[in-house]
Amino acid sequence: MIPRYLVDFDSSSLPLVETDVIVVGAGIAGLYTALEAGRNNRVVLISKKSLFDSNTRYAQGGIAAVISDEDSFEFHRQDTLIAGAGLCEPEAVDVLVREGPDGVRSLIRYGTHFDEEDGHFALTREGAHSQRRILHAKGDATGFEIVRALAEKVQNHPNVRIWNDHFAIDLITAANGECAGVLVQRPDDSRVFVRGKAVVLCTGGGGQMYRYTTNPEIATGDGVAMAYRAGAVIRDMEFFQFHPTALSYPGAPRFLISEAVRGEGAVLRNIRGERFMERYDPRLELAPRDIVARAILSEMEQTGSTYVYIDITHESPEFIRQRFPSIYEYCLRYGLDMTTDWIPVAPAAHYMMGGVKTDLYGETNIPRLFACGETSSTGVHGANRLASNSLSEAIVFGRRIAERIGRLPPPSGDVRAVSAEGRHTPPAGKIAERRLKLQKVMVRYAGLRRDRTGLKKALDELNRHLPVFRHQLRKREELEYANLLTCALLTVQSALFREESRGAHYRTDFPEKDDRRWLKHTIIHRELGIGEEAVGGVRETV
Repeated sequence: MIPRYLVDFDSSSLPLVETDVIVVGAGIAGLYTALEAGRNNRVVLISKKSLFDSNTRYAQGGIAAVISDEDSFEFHRQDTLIAGAGLCEPEAVDVLVREGPDGVRSLIRYGTHFDEEDGHFALTREGAHSQRRILHAKGDATGFEIVRALAEKVQNHPNVRIWNDHFAIDLITAANGECAGVLVQRPDDSRVFVRGKAVVLCTGGGGQMYRYTTNPEIATGDGVAMAYRAGAVIRDMEFFQFHPTALSYPGAPRFLISEAVRGEGAVLRNIRGERFMERYDPRLELAPRDIVARAILSEMEQTGSTYVYIDITHESPEFIRQRFPSIYEYCLRYGLDMTTDWIPVAPAAHYMMGGVKTDLYGETNIPRLFACGETSSTGVHGANRLASNSLSEAIVFGRRIAERIGRLPPPSGDVRAVSAEGRHTPPAGKIAERRLKLQKVMVRYAGLRRDRTGLKKALDELNRHLPVFRHQLRKREELEYANLLTCALLTVQSALFREESRGAHYRTDFPEKDDRRWLKHTIIHRELGIGEEAVGGVRETV
């Protein structure tokens, strides 16, 4: 069994730092929530690297919001619900689409510069969107621009303390069950108890569970793993989105080739040069990501290739360089010219739809513990996230979390947490090798296609890694590996439990969607185990 705490400690003997709000993670969710909460609270913002190391920084496509007069809340709502394949929480989707435009305006107030054409926002369209509603910045560097603006504000905010290169190990709970703070490891490996009236987990996703991912190395599922160990309900972990088009070229990382490239008219071709999406979906290249990714996998298998091509050479070189400057320059480093060459791509792990279950104000089942962004499961994304809804979700629910925190009474529970498991020896062998083995298991058995036999093998393989929890973990890579193992086990157990295919979860042994049996969420709890929850279970509490 996964233990309550990763390391041995006694909170009463640790240095104590007191604040009002503790925000863990420094992507858009963490930065924005820190700014909003910092209006009336002292905030400690914990980043395990720097403010510029997060999934948000690499977000290319943009942020979805109803801005155009030709668009409507209902259009955006329907697009989100359709992509989510029946598992979106309608109330959460309504919150997203109705509050998204104000969220975008707040980003602008914080200094974000979105691209414009003729005095109006330059809106693009992406897969499964019926309208042009994606705002972008610097062509294809939307995430970087948002992080730049928010980080600048955070760095100059009098109520926000930034702790770079600090690792949040575990959540500490009070005797009354409330979240009381975080056990944090400093850059010098000393540890400290940070206590506050609220903790917000904004640690991003867990793409590093997979060998091929668009996520940076820091995306190790820390927040989900911490919350699970503390007793939070984790929801829908079987739904992991694979982006259809990541660069697949010798010597190059799996760099994201944005959905917006297809939104601007790029087509997919197999290695024979044939367009193929018409054989899979009438929406062609703009079908939802799960459909496009599996179509690409089928074409790769049929043609004996490890990639397909994305082709936007019909557009003018000037347009491509202006609209996609980052992608253009990145491909050029490897001798690929988007204006003349078809770019080889393949699916890669991209986004974790599941996460820590929250209500409509971001609070979990553990009082005073909140989750925001990819770490959370608000109910917005369902079984398959609609492109560019993730950045919108982070700002909409970040503001709501700050509002809810503002109404919290002072904490009252006694706090003394002790973990004494007798961990004295470091783990044997190289952690990097163990991490690679885990990633290979996940790609092979819990990737785009799954079945009971493979998932059982994955579970057996991952269970062999469990003894790591009995060892003394001190290095960041050891703690990250423990979190990756936790998230991998949750993902595989959830995928094995759901005996149907829906959204990003595809079982070859149960290839059809089964609404009669499975129109419900998968939930998993450290002590209660795995179970189900009806759609519509989110209740608004303030």
